Amino acid sequence: MSQGSQASETITLTVAQAIVRYLTAQFIEIDGQKTRLCGGGFGIFGHGNVPCLGEALYDVQDILPLYRGQNEQSMGFAAAAYAKYHLRQRFMFCTASAGPGTANLLTAAALAHANRLPMLMLCGDTFLTRLPDPVLQQLEHYGNPALGLNDAFKAVSRYWDRITHPAQILQSLPAAIATMLDPADCGPAFLGLPQDVQGWTYDYPVAFFEETTHRIRRQSPDVAEVTDAAAALKGAQRPVILAGGGVQYSRAVAELTAFAEAHNIPVIESIAGRANLVATHPLNIGPVGVTGSNSANTIAEQADVILSVGCRLQDFTTGSWTAFALDAQIIGLNAARHDAGKHRSLPVVGDAKLGLKALGAAISGYTAPTAWTDSAKAERAKWDAYVADNVSTTATDGSNRPNSYAQAIGVVNALCNPRDRVVTAAGGLPAEVAANWRTLDIGTVDVEFGFSCMGYEIAGGWGARIAQSENEPDAETIVFVGDGSYLLMNSDIYSSVLTGKKLILLVLDNGGFAVINKLQNNMGQESFNNLIADCPTVPEPFNVDFAAHAASMGALVERVDNPAELGEAFERAKAANSTSVIVMNVDAYEGWTKEGHTWWEVGTPFVSNKPNVRVANAEVESARDRQRKGV
Repeated sequence: MSQGSQASETITLTVAQAIVRYLTAQFIEIDGQKTRLCGGGFGIFGHGNVPCLGEALYDVQDILPLYRGQNEQSMGFAAAAYAKYHLRQRFMFCTASAGPGTANLLTAAALAHANRLPMLMLCGDTFLTRLPDPVLQQLEHYGNPALGLNDAFKAVSRYWDRITHPAQILQSLPAAIATMLDPADCGPAFLGLPQDVQGWTYDYPVAFFEETTHRIRRQSPDVAEVTDAAAALKGAQRPVILAGGGVQYSRAVAELTAFAEAHNIPVIESIAGRANLVATHPLNIGPVGVTGSNSANTIAEQADVILSVGCRLQDFTTGSWTAFALDAQIIGLNAARHDAGKHRSLPVVGDAKLGLKALGAAISGYTAPTAWTDSAKAERAKWDAYVADNVSTTATDGSNRPNSYAQAIGVVNALCNPRDRVVTAAGGLPAEVAANWRTLDIGTVDVEFGFSCMGYEIAGGWGARIAQSENEPDAETIVFVGDGSYLLMNSDIYSSVLTGKKLILLVLDNGGFAVINKLQNNMGQESFNNLIADCPTVPEPFNVDFAAHAASMGALVERVDNPAELGEAFERAKAANSTSVIVMNVDAYEGWTKEGHTWWEVGTPFVSNKPNVRVANAEVESARDRQRKGV
């Protein structure tokens, strides 16, 4: 067949069939190996997607496996965790029916957007013809009939489109893929699929469905920006590298490590960058910020130049912009221009791998003063000693401490294998994992704190395990979840059992939203409506039997009374072939990690009849002089 005849050849397909066919033809090259770009999807069918999209997906279920979700929001969380495991090089789609099914995806889309993770949403929409309006579950806007529920996704999508004609996907699908694979603009893509349009046909060019292999773009940094950044680094007496999650997405861990070692520069990590270096690397000074370490925060506030690599400089990393000296120079090496120039940083817009190589060449021969790096290492040694004591069940006077998150983290950390993956999100566990977890291998910690979203833990664990089982079937996915997040979203325990994707869940029950109760108390207020025992509308508080609940979904369960029993149960869970849930009560008031925190800006009342609230307001405001205000 000649090129001309091939270009003119067409095939008649429905819109839904064409979308699915296009997805099956997309591949990506990763480390020289070609693999399918879309790993499959998560779906709950309804009248808005099963007649047409469901029909199309049936024929490719061996190529694009469709995982039946229990909740659309948790499907989105699972898709985000899958993409995070694959370092944004692969994605899953989520399909939901028109109306409430699609609405349930809003929170997950926001999570993917905040974390800059690819996820494709294929969601039902109202009829384009409007002939049957108003239809079941349609939101009517009297003065704007084109406005519907799906428009809400414009705020939480990097790419948004409503397919109003079959030919439209010839442009929309490649644009959605390009967005999801772009290092700077990566995020969720949303396609609204009207129920009638899904089934309409069009003579599509056969060439549109030809196999395509994608590669993630690596943008070289501007020479002038590298020169400016190099000049600042070469003049630094107290430099530090702030390593963010973008280091891993760029697959630049080796370059980061080589750069730090060549120039003897201490490294601190953001929450998203928590596993860029193993805990025992001599230049790993620890996590920085509100959920950080004394060691990292001490050198962060003393540093005169901060090289931020792949970090979006969220407030928990910057201590609401008090973690760094007011006159410290920040260098922003980032694929996204928006992140590279924050707070008058010297921007180096480009790929982390290429940028570190360019900067390394530009500062050849420079090393940080030995005294500075040695002082950072000494701070890390002190922090390691603190963590060792913090995760211990025995106090310095020999007495037993109450059960705590830190103890559970220490037990699991000591017993897991280096490639086991840890997943947590929201509540008190992200701070406790960030501070107390000692990284055993690169890229094994998923602390979702970009959106800090309750409910991500179990669903994200399921998505991570689907991805992990593709590459590392012998490794475990370990989920730390509090009772609050468990109650919010737990149905993917059932999903993991149904699909044979084993999880190990540690359910740590502190009787409510204990970390917010702690914040409430720290702000001078009495406990109110956070712990179950402090809810005025609860006449007789009682504990949920989480073990019985998890068992009803098919999980192996154990209830333990202390960290020693937790360790024994964890060993049994590792040896098991299916999902295991271990439940342990922890103290709501004692056992929190008390060291390592920077200031964090929260809104406090400037007028109150409660003396303790006024005192807390004064304490919060007293630190504001240290806050960088955009300069």
